[in-house]
Amino acid sequence: RISIRKINNLLMNESRKANEREARRHLIMDAALSVFKTHGIDGATMCQIANKAGFGTASLYYYFPKKEDVFSAIMVRGWAQLWVSCESTIESSDSPKGKFLSILNIVANQILKDQNLYSFLFTAPQHSINFEAEPWKDYQNKLYGTLQHLLDEGMKISEFPKVNSHLLFKAIGGSFHGILLMGSDQASLSR
Repeated sequence: RISIRKINNLLMNESRKANEREARRHLIMDAALSVFKTHGIDGATMCQIANKAGFGTASLYYYFPKKEDVFSAIMVRGWAQLWVSCESTIESSDSPKGKFLSILNIVANQILKDQNLYSFLFTAPQHSINFEAEPWKDYQNKLYGTLQHLLDEGMKISEFPKVNSHLLFKAIGGSFHGILLMGSDQASLSR
């Protein structure tokens, strides 16, 4: 017969193990990010990632069977963080322009908190890796689609100038990228 105490201990132990596994995955992703930035995605090896993370290669393969999986996990982590950080603003009753500016501010401050991750995320080098799936694109498409929609809605009610919203979005994105990832030493931005 199993006591409630034993069940609680088993559940706590499983929770602790799950937290440790997740912490190891993040450590590996951080190491991989560094290796990818140094050697490029094509030039990086699982051995280099394992060494940088302080793991044996066999341990690394337990968490990520191939480097494409590590790359994908990094991309999902970054894009999911951006999306989740903006969800409440997207669902708010603010005007399209208000939401748009708030989302840009949220994204900017996320980027400034982890410039290493986001400079990689937005400038992932050209590579020859073929992915069976690109799950980060779901988050990326939702965020970009939402921003594009807010521009279109804002133009309809004259909150934004009536121009080609697709080109305006690209121009804002390029400026945004340049300001945040090419020399900004600010710790945060205001709206």
